[in-house]
Amino acid sequence: MIRQVSIFVENRPGSLREITQVLADAKINIRAFAAVDTPEFGILRTIVDEPQAAKECLTSKGFVVRVQEVIGVELVDEEGNLDTMLRILSEENVNINYIYSFVIRQGRAPIMVFQPDNGEKAEAILRANNITMIEEKDL
Repeated sequence: MIRQVSIFVENRPGSLREITQVLADAKINIRAFAAVDTPEFGILRTIVDEPQAAKECLTSKGFVVRVQEVIGVELVDEEGNLDTMLRILSEENVNINYIYSFVIRQGRAPIMVFQPDNGEKAEAILRANNITMIEEKDL
């Protein structure tokens, strides 16, 4: 499993920059992120090299932050790989709450990051189907 940092952010100009600036000042590297929004606020989901330090520095600046485990799988850049993984989970009745990609890995295959409704079940299913699971140490 990988620890993801989720940050609640106001939906206004410059708000994402405030977060990236706090992380940059703390010398925390952002490896992947996905932002979703509503008219008033958004959630920035990010994978960083130091999740606990990111939470601490962002919280100290007044941001609401949550660290949670998500699943990361390495998918070789071949036609249908994402579909195969999603089919396997769907057939086992595992729901995906959200998903995003993590592509910058110094020449290695991209990672799909997702949060299922049942992480332990999803992880067991993927391992049983020989899908490469990514651990934080592998990032």
